Amino acid sequence: MSAKRESLFSKKNMKLIKDPLNDSNPISIQVLGICSALAITIMLENAFVMSMSVLFVLIMANVVVSLLRNLIPDKIRIIVQLVIVATLVITVDQVLKAYVYEVSKQLSVFVGLIITNCIIMGRLEAFALGNKPGPSFLDAIGNAFGYTWILLVVGFVREVFGSGSIWGIKIIPDDWVYHINPDTGLTEGFYEHNGLMLLSPIALFLVAAVIWAQRSKNRKLIEEN
Repeated sequence: MSAKRESLFSKKNMKLIKDPLNDSNPISIQVLGICSALAITIMLENAFVMSMSVLFVLIMANVVVSLLRNLIPDKIRIIVQLVIVATLVITVDQVLKAYVYEVSKQLSVFVGLIITNCIIMGRLEAFALGNKPGPSFLDAIGNAFGYTWILLVVGFVREVFGSGSIWGIKIIPDDWVYHINPDTGLTEGFYEHNGLMLLSPIALFLVAAVIWAQRSKNRKLIEEN
């Protein structure tokens, strides 16, 4: 038992978790799954729920495909993968509608688009089909968390500067926000929300800033590209 545990959490397998967080991040380095980073990161809560949905689907899909890898005919492997992912996504969608309905409405069709998420299909093809369930599980965790931290950073910045709140909770008092006092007719406050942060193109600029920061700290990423 201990030998298997040491093998699963070996230095080689740990790279499956660490690398996607930075050097092979699915969004900032591989440029996959960017649509959700652009569309649903207006609020931190939305980014978190979307990230957890992808985490669940990717882990389950990676492990299931890995378990079935020797049984899936090569000619229909994509169809089988889509059926597995679609089943998991439908399950996630129903759970969200049951427990966080308002967030589910805001995420709208983007939860359904997880079915064709490039990160998930890419990991199934590139890793799960050729590796055992243990490493496939770790690979899914690494790539899901690599996806998650980008979405959370983008969502945090956009919500704070675009709406003056975090997780829907206002952190900037209304008295601080620039407004006209109806009683005196005078302008009051010194802060004004940046509406540009709520537009999808800003998410692209924020992702670009993350890419710049990563490559500035790690010269290896520049040399490889």
